[in-house]
Amino acid sequence: MASYDYDLITIGAGSGGVRASRIAAGHGAKVAVIEEDRPGGTCVLRGCVPKKLLMFGSLFSAEVEDAIGFGWGDDHADSDDGIAWSHDWGGLITRKNAELDRLSGIYQNLLDNAGVELIAGRGVITGPHSVRVGEREYTAERILIAVGGWPHFPPVEGVADHGISSNEALELSYRPDEIVIFGAGYIAVEFAGIFNGFGSKTHLVYRADLPLRGFDEDLRKGLAEAMEARGIILHPGCTITGVTGDDNAKDVALSDGTTISADTLMVAAGRKPMTGGLGLEAVGIETDQSGAIPVDENSMTLVPSIYAIGDVTNRINLTPVAIA
Repeated sequence: MASYDYDLITIGAGSGGVRASRIAAGHGAKVAVIEEDRPGGTCVLRGCVPKKLLMFGSLFSAEVEDAIGFGWGDDHADSDDGIAWSHDWGGLITRKNAELDRLSGIYQNLLDNAGVELIAGRGVITGPHSVRVGEREYTAERILIAVGGWPHFPPVEGVADHGISSNEALELSYRPDEIVIFGAGYIAVEFAGIFNGFGSKTHLVYRADLPLRGFDEDLRKGLAEAMEARGIILHPGCTITGVTGDDNAKDVALSDGTTISADTLMVAAGRKPMTGGLGLEAVGIETDQSGAIPVDENSMTLVPSIYAIGDVTNRINLTPVAIA
């Protein structure tokens, strides 16, 4: 019988990778997790959690507006019909980061308590049972790929140079005065609500007639109406044809001939699996047209000793799917 360093090596310490590793260790397996960042993955560090914190904070502006109709006010307001209030964007980001640090620490503790070894670095598959990290190679009876996905920028002139993804949007040191968001999926829609709630003049540019393609038609129509009622400027049936400008000001040209001048451009045009440089070619694993790893109902790839879960696969890119 072959001898390996571990029973299981997991590449990626996101929600799916951490859960799978803990479960395996709980059944007596010797497990190592390879991670080049820190435990947490997309959901904890760059997705669900920080986005929800910002979304929750953005809702208070509407609460303040509603409160005026119920008699609330401020004796020191500048006008008779408003409440004098302000928002500390930098403070929000600082506290958001502190919460992410706390949650990442919890993930680390979960691995430690399960007896899972965390190996820092980028894992590259070198064979059906081997992974290289830096100059060292580790072996395992089984390998689990859980590296997740990354925001995709369309090949439009100026977009990659002047645009930011949802990753950077969560780390902005300033609140945009005016922002253009390109995309109509739930990431684009949520961030449009966030920035609008914090007072940014917000544009949502998308190719379809309505946002949230694939969702219920009545829901999509109701969402578009609600967004416009909140002051979000919708540009349906449009795409971006080019972007010029600098760090402080950008001119975003649209396919309908209009140009929007804004200080920030956010691109939410989809995500791609992080399969590049993973070493899949060394074991004969081919990806599909989107770059995702095809898996069967048991999350096994074409190589019987190698499995994949989460956003790197051809399954739905949601945390509940990754940890199922």
